[in-house]
Amino acid sequence: MRRIMIIGGGQSGLQLGIGLLDNGYGVTIVSNRSGEDIRNGRVTSSQCMFDAALQHERDLGLNFWEEDCPPVEGISFTVPAENGGGKQLEWAGRLDSYAQSVDQRVKMPAWMEEFTRRGGDLRIQDAGVEDLESYARDYDLVIVASGKGEIGRLFERDAERSTFDKPQRALALTYVHGMTPRPEHSAVCFNLIPGVGEYFVFPALTLTGPCEIMVFEGVPGGPMDCWGDVDGPRGHLERSLEILDAYLPWEAARCRNVELTDDQGTLAGRFPPTVRHPVARLPSGAAVMGMADTVVLNDPITGQGSNNASKCAAAYLEAILARGDAPYDTDWMQATFEHYWDYARYVVDWTNALLQPPAPHMLQLLGAAQENPALARRMANGFNDPRDYFPWFMEAGAAEAYLDALQAA
Repeated sequence: MRRIMIIGGGQSGLQLGIGLLDNGYGVTIVSNRSGEDIRNGRVTSSQCMFDAALQHERDLGLNFWEEDCPPVEGISFTVPAENGGGKQLEWAGRLDSYAQSVDQRVKMPAWMEEFTRRGGDLRIQDAGVEDLESYARDYDLVIVASGKGEIGRLFERDAERSTFDKPQRALALTYVHGMTPRPEHSAVCFNLIPGVGEYFVFPALTLTGPCEIMVFEGVPGGPMDCWGDVDGPRGHLERSLEILDAYLPWEAARCRNVELTDDQGTLAGRFPPTVRHPVARLPSGAAVMGMADTVVLNDPITGQGSNNASKCAAAYLEAILARGDAPYDTDWMQATFEHYWDYARYVVDWTNALLQPPAPHMLQLLGAAQENPALARRMANGFNDPRDYFPWFMEAGAAEAYLDALQAA
């Protein structure tokens, strides 16, 4: 039996570990937090997952909350008018298949239990470089699915693939009950405030039942970069509502009766979007392999984090199964990542483009979607597979040709 060690008990690590168990591999996962720690801890992400990523969970029988989690049925896009109060631009597109967001405080403890139920070895401990050295001797393959701390720094930044070297947004999450639902259909309601930042909100499932997750992306140094002096969870909620009152009155109107889901339902921080080399060398010379956010960390402006993690885990599972009894050498590690990168690079380019002032052709497309339901629907469904945005959304000439074709049709 081939033995795989995975560092990190999150979306990618547990999904891959369970997939390997189902195929007869011996799997150990090391997590620095127990299921109880996660359940009782602070929210960690917004994790809206679209159909292709959800299907990987279904394939492994891990979609435990599909009946209970409220669906996300579309994407809406709004730009406020410059004079305030009204909307300069607004459209909505339906998703072909719904998305869902399950709080990781709900999902990960249950997946940990399922991992051990299926025969996995779950260890709750901090892992450092010395531990990795031991694992590399004892296991056929060591995969790092946790990018924080000492072991995360083993993976060098890929300067050619990393556009930014500093955070591009001040980030904040607010989990709430009591928000007025969007009347037409549920959606990720995306609001772009030029020069200030972005706000999006969507339904989800948390520890206390169905909720809404408010996501704030503030341009550094701007008026939405305002979380450093917040006093506690109630202060965080008050600041969230102040932003909506100031810039997005239609969103503020939905929030007159909101309350926090719990005192751990808030988060604020920032990080630079980064691509890292997928193979790290330990002091002994042994190689370990990075996965998901450890090697491709995107800003959450496009909501792709958990989707990428799921798709990376699925790609690595396929590659490990195809490898058979052959060694997991560094050439295989690099090739496995490059296969995943053939998908992830589109997500990175699209996400990074949205972090910068939109190009004129992008503004033209966003405006045209207001008048063309087919375009709005295609833009919405690109969140499920961002490769579809290329080249028509990303390149000026292709955008012009696409708009001409739409008009002719």
